[in-house]
This record gives sequence, C-alpha cells and structure tokens, in this order.
Amino acid sequence: MALFLALRAGSTVREGGSSRGLTHSQWRPGASWTAAWRGGCGSGVGSWVSPQGDVAGRGAARHSRGRGDSRRAPAARPLSPRLPAREVQAVRADSCGGAAGPESCGTPDEEMLLTGGLKSLLPHVLRRIIRCNRLSISNTSGMAEGYKQANIVILHKSLADDFEKFCHANDGPLPLLYRSQPGDWKCPSLSSDSDIRTDCLQYRKYEYGACTGSLKSLKEYSEQLKDMVTFYLGCSFSFEKAVQKAGIPIRNVEQKCNVSMYKTSVPCYSISMFHCNLVVSMRPIPESKLGAAVLATSELKEAHGAPIHIGDPGLLGIQDLSKPDYGDPVHLHPGDIPVFWACGVTGVEAIINCRAPLAFTHSPGCMFITDVKNDNVRSSGGVPQVHCISRDPLHFSIVSEAAAQKIKALETLIGIDPGERGIRHLQRQGELLGACLAMSNAGSVLITTGFPTHFTHQPPEENDGPPGALAIAAMLQALEKQVAIVTDQRAMDLNKKIIEEAVKLGILKKPIPLLSYQRENDDSALMFLCENGNPGKPRFDHLVAIERAGMAADGNYYNARKVNIKHLVDPIDELFLAAQTIPGVTTTGVGDGGNELGMGKVKDAVKKHIKNGDVIACDVEADFAVVAGVSNWGGYAIACALYVLRCCDIHDRYLRRAVGFPRAPSRGLWLPALPSVTKEEKLLKTLVQLEVRSGKTASLEMEVDGLPFYNTHSLMIEKLLQETQQ
Repeated sequence: MALFLALRAGSTVREGGSSRGLTHSQWRPGASWTAAWRGGCGSGVGSWVSPQGDVAGRGAARHSRGRGDSRRAPAARPLSPRLPAREVQAVRADSCGGAAGPESCGTPDEEMLLTGGLKSLLPHVLRRIIRCNRLSISNTSGMAEGYKQANIVILHKSLADDFEKFCHANDGPLPLLYRSQPGDWKCPSLSSDSDIRTDCLQYRKYEYGACTGSLKSLKEYSEQLKDMVTFYLGCSFSFEKAVQKAGIPIRNVEQKCNVSMYKTSVPCYSISMFHCNLVVSMRPIPESKLGAAVLATSELKEAHGAPIHIGDPGLLGIQDLSKPDYGDPVHLHPGDIPVFWACGVTGVEAIINCRAPLAFTHSPGCMFITDVKNDNVRSSGGVPQVHCISRDPLHFSIVSEAAAQKIKALETLIGIDPGERGIRHLQRQGELLGACLAMSNAGSVLITTGFPTHFTHQPPEENDGPPGALAIAAMLQALEKQVAIVTDQRAMDLNKKIIEEAVKLGILKKPIPLLSYQRENDDSALMFLCENGNPGKPRFDHLVAIERAGMAADGNYYNARKVNIKHLVDPIDELFLAAQTIPGVTTTGVGDGGNELGMGKVKDAVKKHIKNGDVIACDVEADFAVVAGVSNWGGYAIACALYVLRCCDIHDRYLRRAVGFPRAPSRGLWLPALPSVTKEEKLLKTLVQLEVRSGKTASLEMEVDGLPFYNTHSLMIEKLLQETQQ
C-alpha cells in the first residue's frame, strides 16, 4: 500500500516519536513535498520523497529497511489532493491488530507518525489506516469530507427484523443505510473492501444491557458474529462538509474534539422490545447562520436531515450542556445558538434497553466511513425557514417556505380595513406566522375574549370575538392540544351557553373548560397560570386574547368611543403581564382597533394613527400582535394557519422531533375543524338569539362590527379557506 500525503513548506514530519520540520530551504517553488509510505502494513519505510526524488527527514535511508539507499519511490496513484499546512494532522501508526493479511506491523522503533489531511483522504485509505495502524484520534468527525459515515449496531439475527422496524419508525435518528446478512462482515453497497470487525476506530460490547468493554477489533468474536446482523445507520458527521460549504463553522472540529451528544426526554416510537428516548448531537451555530445550517442539512436525510430542536436545551430535558452523555463538551462562542440533530447513538440506547445477551456498537464518535458521497439527496417537502418564537427560553421553529408564504397570504387577506380605522399603521408583517408557530409548538393554550362595549345593554358583549375564539379552540382541539377559555365572572353563564351551542353545531368536538380570574393578592396571576405558583410548572404554554378589552396606560378600559368600561372587565390583563415573567409562556393578541388586550406591542402606532388612540390604546403587550379588519377574521386566519402548519411535512417533523411516523394521514381529522360559512352563520344566529350585539351599531341583525355577514364576513371566510386548501 502506498500513501501519498501532500505537505507544504514548514510542515512537520514525525519519525519514531521525534520530529523534524520541512523548512523553506528544503522546498523549491513548484516542488510540493510528498510522503511515500512504501510497502504493506508493517514495511516500516519512513522516507519522505518529493516528486523530484529528493529525500527529506532524518535518517531516511536508515529507515528504508535494507534497501540501502534513498532512491525515489516508485510511481503510484495519489490518494489525496494536496493540502494546506493548516489542514495537516498527525496520524500515529500503532502496532497493527487489523486484517492486513500475513504481513506483520513494524516494531515500536519502526513506528512513525504520518502527517496528512485526514479530511481529504479517500475513505478506503482511511479504513486501511484504521484497520492497520490505529489512529491516535478519538473520533472521525472531519474525516473523509463529503462521504457518508455510519453508526453501527450489531445484534443477534433473531432481533434483526424488529430492530429494522424500529429504525423505520424512527428514521430521524436511525436512517438505515444497509442491513447485512448474518455473518456478513462486508457492505458492498457502501464500501468495496471493508470488514466491520476492524474498520471502526473503537467498538463497545454490551451484555444484557450493560457495557462490558471497549474494543479495537471484533475479530476475536468472529464465531459469534456468524449469527449476528450488522446495521449501518446514517451519521451527522456526513453533513459537516455541506455545513462548512455554507460558511458555517463546525465548533467541535475547530476545538479538536468529539461532538457533544445528549440523552433527551423525548420518547422514540417503540417496536417490540426496542424502546428508548431520543439521543441528540449538538452543534453551536451563530444565530445569523441558523437558516443556512437548516437548509444545508435538511435534504441530507441519511445524515439525520434538518435539526429537531433549536434553542434552549431544557426543552429537550437536557439540564447541562457542559456534561454530555456521550462525546465531549463543545464550547459556544458569543452569539452561538445550540442546535440539536437526531443522533444515531439512539440505537445504542435501544440496545441497552432491549438487554440482549450480546450486542456490539461503534463507540460514539468512532464511525464507519463509507465510500458513498453525500450527493444523493431526497426531497423533504420544500425549502425550510427558521423563525424565533420565544426569547425566554430561546426557542426557534422550522417551517417550509411554501407554508410560510401561504400564512403570509392569509395575513394579507385579513389586513384590509373595511371600517377605515387606519389599522394598516398597526400591522407588522409576520405576526400571524410567529403566533401560529408558537401555538403549534405549545401543548396547552388559554384563550380569552369579551369586549363589553355596550355598557347600557344586557349582556354588554359584542359579537366580534367569541366566533374567532371558538374557531381557534376548534382547531387546537383537532390538533389534540389542551385548550381552555378564561372570561369575566359576570359573563360565565353567557359563555357557557355559547360553548354548549358550539358543541351542538359541530364547531367544537367537546366542551371547553371555562375559567374566571379574580385578583386576590400579588401572586394571584402566578397561582392561576402555574402549579402552586411555580414558574417552572406552567399550566399553559400560550395565551391568546382576541377582541378582549385591554387596560390602557391609566389603568382603565375604554371602548372605541373613549367610554371607560372598567367596571365590567375583570383584570385578565394581569395574566398576560405575569406570562412575561414565566419562561416558556408566550402570548398573542388579536385586535382591530388598538384598545384590545395585547395591542400594547403597537401602542405607539395606535396613539398616532387611531381615533382616540392617545386615551384608548392598550398598554399591555403580547409577544405577537395580529391586526385584522375584524378581530373574528384574525381568529379564522389563526385556525387556517394552524392547519397549514400541521400539513407542512417540514414543520410536522420538527414537532415530533423526527421520531414516530408523519401525521399527514390525520388531515381528515383537521379539515372539519376549519371555520366554514355554514358553521359561522349558525353561530352568529345563536349569538343574536342570546342578544349579543354588533359592535359598532348594537344591532341584533346578522352583522359584525356593522358589516353584514353575507357577502362580507362570509366572503372573507371563503377566501381564507381557498388560500388554505389550494
């Protein structure tokens, strides 16, 4: 075997533990130094020869083992491109324990350190070095750039079928590249000359779920391996070159250490005796590069694809990034965000939990290097985008570009201003998308509505708000999220009747818990929102206010005509203020005039552009402010956007952390939850019967905010549905 490793001037060649630099005096323009390791695995030849036949290195002739001269090495095919000096790495050739045939490795005196760029060596060369020489490195990250690397699981043939099903059920962490036949140590579709018994840097042996040893070779278990099957599973090391090509640093490669890997609280989909929680790898990514990192990896499904979480590790159940369960700690630079990918070490956890009598895996980070390039990609359903949905804790979500554009179109539809109030000055692009991403990632949502603008009537509520709130609740129910409504104590009976009718009309699948809030002390809001008032245990992940009277800067509540209606409003605003202090709880406000709860986010624009805005503007801010021509339209748009998100394959994968099966077959359950002209018409008739009036006119006709239901609200519903389903 001959290895040609290109060196630049000033690089260091090591022999027998000593080193000698190749200086500028030894290098001539146009003559790059090339190291030729002549002979087999143990020939011990340590002469370093330039293309012109010059010999460098102390004692080159002496190390030629009997050849007696330093003649130029025979011509051979280069196996690696020339490398910059900064890419040169030392490789130690230890005693050979691999499958190199009858040749024996050299004595310790004949050991040598090869200097070369491991990232640019071809895979079969690296496997040969690993097999014969035991590289003095701890992992294969950064090696054989652009080629797939594989996690390895070896188990008894009686378990193989179930493990394969487990892989298919959790193909994010366990993308199956190849399954061998029992006793087959090769993988012809992945490599031409491999032997799985020797071609990983290190292995682990498991007996009844316990790791009983780390091994350099499995050859001594050849007899047992005859009844065992090898699974080759994709690895995130494979996508490192694609990430670097996108201009993104790989911090663990920079820091010359293994990647960090962590056990999470996310359960995988169980198959028979195979069950475990997801394991993830973490790479620090500059925030400005998050989109590029997701884009670079999303199509590489056989290398785990796009990240499954971006942001706070606690949301995965990881308590301390400095203490990985596998691999090494990787330090974040200022501005870096922890980004987590599904990891093939999940297979190791599955092996531990199945408690098989005997199993082998690679040692985490010590991958099998294949001959397959990373250029065969599979479409994952579009181009992904990254959006921040929370700053405390830091949390990003992923959605396809197509779905994001569709939601922006919904936002444009509801942004018209039929009442000519000047709401265009309040609108902020992307608020609908952000709000719905936050709700989509939430497990439990609290909704509030109710604007008692008609203080001389009984009930004083207007009919803008409840229909939009129920549209949101209906979709959240269909998406199997916990949902509740909080309203004024005086309006409990009215809202109970509305919810009962919504169930009868088929708008809701089942009744929604109806709550009220009263301030008793300074901790009332925290006690309401969290178990025993503990901010670490919130009952709700997201709060939504839609057409809910909002507290102004002076502590009062005003309708659009500047009339103070504080005596009719319970202080539900306090829940939104308390939510700002609870990590992980986000909020949305939906309004059409600026005096609604949550519109504090745009209060400056309200004061400047809305009639009476200097007095009526809500002072309480929500994380997301959805501004619509009519607040009900905002509720309908949220329901439609939640449907769009759940039908997005990229977003669905992110929500389920790439474990289990896609939820696309459930679309038939979500579609009936969308608002429809028929359902909204019946609901509005119910509100009229309950004497809930139009906001602008106090009319008990089929209108909302003075606008007729037919050909105005009905037309908006049809447009939203058309955009949603096209």
